[in-house]
Amino acid sequence: MTVQPVYPVASHTPALLRETVESGVAVLTLNRPAARNSLSKDLISDLQAELDSIARDDGIRAVVITANGPAFCAGHDLKEITAHRADPDQGRACFARLISACSAMMQSIVHLPKPVIAAVQGVATAAGCQLVASCDLAIAADNASFATPGVDIGLFCSTPMVALSRNVAPKHAMHMLLTGEPVDAATAAAIGLVNRVVPAGTERAAAIDLARRIASKSAYTVRVGKAAFYRQLELPLTEAYNFASGVMTDNLMAEDADEGIRAFIDKRPPLWKDR
Repeated sequence: MTVQPVYPVASHTPALLRETVESGVAVLTLNRPAARNSLSKDLISDLQAELDSIARDDGIRAVVITANGPAFCAGHDLKEITAHRADPDQGRACFARLISACSAMMQSIVHLPKPVIAAVQGVATAAGCQLVASCDLAIAADNASFATPGVDIGLFCSTPMVALSRNVAPKHAMHMLLTGEPVDAATAAAIGLVNRVVPAGTERAAAIDLARRIASKSAYTVRVGKAAFYRQLELPLTEAYNFASGVMTDNLMAEDADEGIRAFIDKRPPLWKDR
């Protein structure tokens, strides 16, 4: 396993680390532990750059997002935001750029043609909770907690709401958004925000193991399936079935579907061609 900064080594500690592990799994590690891994504009930019790079890299088949330090991600960097109150426009242009960039990065996770798994320890609040909700899957340490506490500081978590409300039922989402109260890992699993809870300190390994299992599947099939999953969610029932029927027909014509079915019949492991 190798660890490398996203960019060439500079005089400062990189805000994001990338590791490449065997079986085509990339690990992106938020690396601002002193700032509770808050999403500064630079960290958002680094995440966007890595997601764009991974999208083009056929050698990467799954992604894990994790974090260094006691917190997963405490949301946006409020000190950075407050510093721009002194701008001539009181920060409006800066705030618009920041939120737009963050929203684009979150959507890049959803649109990435490879599955993304969050490995969460400690707190994931506001945009940090949004990051977890934007990932396809999430593994949480048993000491993790999740909150959208913007209402406590006069700032409703409107953009985290988009991802949160696409993960959990409306009343659960509204309770989190209106009260700002944290939910523990077990509750997060019960309401569908995370998939599984594991002992603290094992969440990263558990997420990588899950990523490896997914990476062993046909990359073509996973890519088609992920895109179809999010698309059909937006459609009425009949339209969703019509769309999914077309996807499945096309999928049946793919080389990997032919190989997978023949391998199942022959009782042997499939040899994927990823097409």
